[in-house]
Amino acid sequence: MLTCEQIKMARAALGWSVRQLADLSEVGVRTIHRIEAQHGLPTATSANLKLIRETLEAAGIEFIGAPDDGPGVRLWRK
Repeated sequence: MLTCEQIKMARAALGWSVRQLADLSEVGVRTIHRIEAQHGLPTATSANLKLIRETLEAAGIEFIGAPDDGPGVRLWRK
């Protein structure tokens, strides 16, 4: 399960804007802004979270840790 902070960290690690993530994941800009403004587990549809996760992973992000135990990201390639 992704946290809002992991999504923000992953986007920052890639140097992507919210617009870039939105375009690549086909998730709306407003939805991504809303998710990133939250803390902990995001309140978003599972379909949108799946699209975001798959897009970030395809770009080289690995999500590490559990939501309750040091969640983070690792960038494998740029």
